[in-house]
Amino acid sequence: MKLSGWGRFPQAECAVVRPRDVAGVESALARNAGGLIARGNGRAYGDSALNPAQTLDMRGLDRVLAFDEQTGQVVAEAGVLLADLIELFLPRGWFPSVTPGTKFVSLGGAIASDVHGKNHHKHGSFGAFVDWIDVLGSDGVIRRASRDEEAELFGWTVGGMGLTGVILRAALRLTRVQTGWIKQTMRPAPDLATAMALFEQAQDATYSVGWIDCLASGAATGRSLVMLGEHATLSDLTEKQHADRWVEKSRGKKSVPLDFPSFALNSLSVKAFNTLYYANGRRQAGASLIDYDSYFYPLDAILEWNRIYGRTGFAQFQCVIPLKASHAGLTAMLGEIARSGQGSFLAVLKRMGAQDSPFSFPMEGYTLALDFPMRQQTPGLFAELEAIAIDHGGRFYLAKDSLLTPERLRLSDPRVKAFTQMREASGAAARFRSLQSERLAL
Repeated sequence: MKLSGWGRFPQAECAVVRPRDVAGVESALARNAGGLIARGNGRAYGDSALNPAQTLDMRGLDRVLAFDEQTGQVVAEAGVLLADLIELFLPRGWFPSVTPGTKFVSLGGAIASDVHGKNHHKHGSFGAFVDWIDVLGSDGVIRRASRDEEAELFGWTVGGMGLTGVILRAALRLTRVQTGWIKQTMRPAPDLATAMALFEQAQDATYSVGWIDCLASGAATGRSLVMLGEHATLSDLTEKQHADRWVEKSRGKKSVPLDFPSFALNSLSVKAFNTLYYANGRRQAGASLIDYDSYFYPLDAILEWNRIYGRTGFAQFQCVIPLKASHAGLTAMLGEIARSGQGSFLAVLKRMGAQDSPFSFPMEGYTLALDFPMRQQTPGLFAELEAIAIDHGGRFYLAKDSLLTPERLRLSDPRVKAFTQMREASGAAARFRSLQSERLAL
């Protein structure tokens, strides 16, 4: 069947196997000598979960196996979604310790990508809250890996894009909360320097994220809306909100009914949207109380929102620039985007904290993420942005990548050599492959 990532580019005909249990995964591996890749809910943007020879659809392994009410540790199979965990455990006072911008990502996918959220500057990435994982290796053996046992396998698997083996189940620590509401503080920033200063002043905030106008130029380059957040306590709620303590309302029922025409997203429409969005954010400046969905998952309210980019799909550019070079690197990238006229209205800026991982994306600095419709000129723009990121010591997020080359990957990330050597030595290179791993020579 034809598959793609969330960006709908590239697409590939893949032989799909849908195991319902661990035995089914073991059988699929034993039958396939030509390589396979596990796939969760298809929320990686590019080709990291595509393998024409065999793609394992892991959504059938969707059982929650255990929960410790005292510590918040949940044991679940790899196909369980974060949305499932929230539905089950938020009414009991627990929330994911780290969450990306969508709750429709699988547990296995979150670990393989080592996703990060709006609290990386303070709490780190998803892997920081994973206690152990069960991994089916190239030799057909299931190993339980943690920081204490099979530590090397654990380190390479968290952020390893499914290329060390098939993640079967994991133990994850949730965070205790009193409500499903978020205390948000909206802070407009007229330029990039002000936005970065706001992030630096907010290092004690639990959550911080910025929307950035990537088409603004001149003195307004990098104008942003910085949104800080804290989990609300019961004392923060009004009497009416007490009755809806866990925000048990239906979301995600609206859907984009068709693919937008290619001309719908152009420099004029995006610039107009960005101008209105910034003005609206300025009007809403200050403190407010919003539900967790609106703060963490605004796009999840619209199913199939990726269709707004049309049939050709879109690509996301996401890099992280080291702290000292962040202002210069981001300024150069925003200038290139403005000159190209290929604006993005889904542009996100975050402050990342320190992290030392074998192959995970994050490092201390600033990360910029932008979506662009796939057009003839898009690869050229990405090449320019990638060159700027490399010149400023940056690296790229493989969970979002669909256009990177093996040469630029290696220029940006010296850890690639050790990762590929590990794959060869363990036999994983022969058994676990994706279109992305082949494109990037991993």
